[in-house]
Amino acid sequence: MVKNNMDNRIVVCGANAYEQKYYFNEEVFGKLPQSVKDELHIICVLFTEEVGGVFTIVVEPDGGISFETDKSDDDFYYDEISSGLLVNKIRQTRQELLESISLFYRVFYLHETFEEADGESKEQ
Repeated sequence: MVKNNMDNRIVVCGANAYEQKYYFNEEVFGKLPQSVKDELHIICVLFTEEVGGVFTIVVEPDGGISFETDKSDDDFYYDEISSGLLVNKIRQTRQELLESISLFYRVFYLHETFEEADGESKEQ
């Protein structure tokens, strides 16, 4: 299970513009439908193609979804403004996808009941 060392967040997937690589955490999220995996792949790769740097989607300990962006210190082409705008756009246009990933994680890994997990995700 790939965890972010700082606070036990779990990486779902990410893309790196510098190495032109994509990563998906099969160990934890391998049972997601292929269509969800494909959509995550597209989101990550398009983000790094447009903005540059490194883009990662992580699950917080409570099941919430977060985005992380990072850049190399010598990357003068990284567009920080576009990064923020694109993160907001992804949150708005892919809200249902993000909620389904959160629900999956909360039911299968936090062992919440479907009703508990679904009720809380609708309140957010």
